[in-house]
Amino acid sequence: MGDFPTTRTKTPKPKPADETLSFGKVLTDHMFLMDYDEGKGWHSPRIVPYGPLSLDPATSVLHYGQAIFDGLKAFRGDDGKVRLFRPDRHAERFNRSAGIMCMPELPVDIIRQSFDALIGVDHAWVPHMPGTSLYLRPTIIATDVFLGVHPAHSYLYFLILSPVGSYYSEGVKPVRILASDSHVRAVKGGTGEAKTAANYAASLAGQRDAAAAGYTQVLYLDGVHRRYLDEVGTMNIMVRIGDEVITPPLAGTILDGVTRNSAMTLMQDWGLRISERPITIDEVMQAGRDGTLREMWGTGTAAVVSPVGTLGYKGEDVTINGGETGELTRKLYDSIVGIQYGRTNDAHGWTSVVEPV
Repeated sequence: MGDFPTTRTKTPKPKPADETLSFGKVLTDHMFLMDYDEGKGWHSPRIVPYGPLSLDPATSVLHYGQAIFDGLKAFRGDDGKVRLFRPDRHAERFNRSAGIMCMPELPVDIIRQSFDALIGVDHAWVPHMPGTSLYLRPTIIATDVFLGVHPAHSYLYFLILSPVGSYYSEGVKPVRILASDSHVRAVKGGTGEAKTAANYAASLAGQRDAAAAGYTQVLYLDGVHRRYLDEVGTMNIMVRIGDEVITPPLAGTILDGVTRNSAMTLMQDWGLRISERPITIDEVMQAGRDGTLREMWGTGTAAVVSPVGTLGYKGEDVTINGGETGELTRKLYDSIVGIQYGRTNDAHGWTSVVEPV
C-alpha cells in the first residue's frame, strides 16, 4: 500500500511566511483519506486535494462522539532534511485510543506510510524558520448514518497537515496555571487515556475559568478525591521537589504522552531521580511555600516543554524558581528540540527522514 493513488491540487494555496505562523490556522494543499467497512476492513487509501468532508446530518460521529485523533510534528533541520519525531510511538498510541473507543485499529505500518506519503507530497510546506514545524493530525471518525447508540460499522481515517509556529505566543516562558478542584477532566474506567474529541470538549470550561482568573492553563486534579495531580491543560505535568522529579503515573486517566516519555528517558540517561507516583496538590503547594519546589513544567507535542512560573490554588499563588525557567526545564527543552531538528545526536533513534515526492 506504499504507492497511494494521488490527485494533486490544481489550485495550490499561497504559503504563509514562516514568521506569521501561529498554531493550527493554516492547512496544506492535500489530505490523506482511507475508508473502513465491517467485513471489508480498511481500504481505498488515497491522497486528494484538501477540502471539506461531506457528512449526512445523521452521521454517528456527530451524535455519539466516536472520534479519535493524535498529533505529531515534522521538522526541517539546519541541513534541510525533514524529520518526523517518534512517529511509531504516535501510531501505536493512536491505535490504543481506537481500542478504548471501540474503533478498528489501523496497521502501524499503514499509519506510518500515510505520514510519509502526505508529507512527501506537501514537503514544500514544512517551514524553515527555527521554532516552526509541520503539525500532523491523524483522525478517525465513525461514518455510519444512524441514530442509535452502538459502535459504528464504517469509519473514515484522514490525515491533515498544518505549518505551525510556537503553541504559546509568549514562547518558552513560564506560564501561570490554576489548580482546579471544581472541574474534572477524567476518572479511571473512562476515556481519559484516549485522545478522543470528548475529552477535549470536557476541558473547555476549566480552561475558560482559568483564563478568566488570569491564568494560562488549568491543572486538573483527580476526579475522585480532588487532591492528586492529573494533567495540565492538554499536557502531562512534572514537578521537581528537592532532587526528585515526580510525574503522576499512567493509571487510566492520563494520556501516555510521547514528549512525557521522551523527557523521562532523557532524565534517566542523565542519572536523575524520577518517580512516577501520585502526588497531591497540598504537597506541591507546601513545597512551593517552603522553597523546595524547584521547578514545574508541562510536556506535550504542541509546546514540547512549558515551564510553570506561578501555581494558583484556592486563592493562593506560589512562585516557582522566582518565576523563571528552571535549569532542568531548559535542558529538557533544548535537548528534545535539538533532536527534533537534527542538531544533536539522536541516540534513541527517535527521528526518521521524510523525502519529497
